[in-house]
Parts: sequence; structure tokens; C-alpha cells
Amino acid sequence: MGRYVVRRLLQMIPAFLGTTLLIYVLVFAVPGDPLAGKCGDRPCPPAFVAKFTAEYNLNDNVLVQYVKYIGNLLQGNFGVNFSGRSVSDIILGSYPVTVKLALVALTFEIVFGLTAGVLTGLGRKGFVDNLVLVGTLVLIALPVFVTAYLLQLYLGIKWGIFSATVSTKAPLQELIMPGFVLASLSLAYATRITRTSIVENSRADYVRTAKAKGLPQRRIVGVHLLRNSLIPVVTFFGTDLGALMAGAIVTEGIFNINGIGRETYRAIVTKDGATVTGIVVVLVLVYLVANLLVDLLYAVLDPRIRYE
Repeated sequence: MGRYVVRRLLQMIPAFLGTTLLIYVLVFAVPGDPLAGKCGDRPCPPAFVAKFTAEYNLNDNVLVQYVKYIGNLLQGNFGVNFSGRSVSDIILGSYPVTVKLALVALTFEIVFGLTAGVLTGLGRKGFVDNLVLVGTLVLIALPVFVTAYLLQLYLGIKWGIFSATVSTKAPLQELIMPGFVLASLSLAYATRITRTSIVENSRADYVRTAKAKGLPQRRIVGVHLLRNSLIPVVTFFGTDLGALMAGAIVTEGIFNINGIGRETYRAIVTKDGATVTGIVVVLVLVYLVANLLVDLLYAVLDPRIRYE
């Protein structure tokens, strides 16, 4: 196991460098004047141009710029954006809110997605199965912004059950509705993946053997069937955690959440390449670590899996 973890950590290095290089080139090598609009309608003063060029290494080619950027990253320096604000401060100020929102969304997926998937998988073709399948189909068909506006209108504004928007400190109770909205699409997929996995594994030889041995139904489901059926679901949750953190732009915008998605949208609109690159670097790390944890969980769920 230790050698496997070391090997996976070493594999993460080229993956991280390749991904961040691609993002850096896309952000900083696009045609156009990087100083456009920085001084309003007037040309920028020569002193400002010289400082801006030196600060972002614009006289170097893009590969040299990238090497210098990675060198600063290794020292914990994400640089400053075009407004002079530290990118690290932007990330530290907004990322905890997005992490809370993503964890609320992931909780909805695990609790409701797994429960619905197990119930429909065990009682397929029944009333609950058909009801859940129709419900998941509705969630998949509805765009996230439509679900968000509908819930915000009825649960937040008309009926007052939840807060329609999220305050600056983003307390947990205000993140319940946007968390469900963020999880809605993945929740439907998690339900369907769990159901399919349960149905497939319920026909496996080891389940028939367990039934033939006279084991209680609770043990057959909890120990044998559910444990093996969770492998594809865990894979989905692991990859979805990174997607939840990166894909919160629409949800955070609608519910006025001051998170990383809103900062990303703001940076893209203002062409703030330093902020976009810094945020994407953090998201790449989240994806890589989440995938490593998922791979390690495989052996916990299925001891037959060996890391050799």
C-alpha cells in the first residue's frame, strides 16, 4: 500500500504540471493587449506599463513565464491580480464558503442518492422504483438554474421556509437550499448508478451463495451486496467532489454566495488571468487528491483489490 501511495503521488506531479501548463497557456498566451482597459480610455503611463510588464514577466515567452509562476507557487506565492490584490487572499476568503457548500451538496447526494438507489435496487419495478426513476429523470432534465430559481421563488420568497439568499458569513442553515440545488443533478445520477449496481450484484454468485447458506437478509444486503455495489458509486462521488467545487458558478451567482465560483466568474469577466489561474491550480489539486482517496477506498470496500 505504501509503495502504491508513493507511486500515485509521483504520478500526480506530471498530471499537475501538464494541467496547469495548459491552463496557463490558455489564459496568458491568448492574442490581445494585456493592458487593454487597465487605464480607462487613455493609454497607460510608461511607468505603469514597465511595472506591469515586469510583474507578470510579459517580456519572457510563455514557457519561461510558466516556470517562474510554478517557482512562486512552490513558495506559496500565488501572485497578485491586475487590481493589486493578493490571489492567495481571494482564494482563502472565498474557498471555505465553497467547501461548505460542496460538503452540504455531497451530503445530500450520499444520504438521499444512496438511500433511494438501494431502495429502488432492492424493490425494482415497484411503486417506489417508478416514482424515484421519474423524479431522477425530472432532476436530470431540468437545468440547474431553473431548479434554483423555482426553489428560491417558492421555498425562499413565497413560503419563507429557507432564506432566499446567503449572507456573507454563509451559515449552514442558509446553505441547505443552494446545497440541494448544487447536488440535484449529481443526486439523480448517484441514485441511478447505485440502483444499477445493486441490481447487477444481486444476481451474482456470492449473493446466491449467501442466501443458500441461510444468512439474514440484513447481512446479505449490508455486508455482501451493498459493499460490492458501492465501488462505482464511490468513484462517482470522488470525481463529483471536485466538480461540485468547480461547478458552483451558477448556484453561487443565483444565491449571492461569496464563494470561489463567483470569484471565478468575476475574474473571467474582468479578464483577470492571475486569479483564474490561481483558482484553477487549487481545483486541480482538489481533483487529484480526491481521485487518490477514491483509489485507496477501493481496497477498503473490496479486499480482493491489491495495490501491486
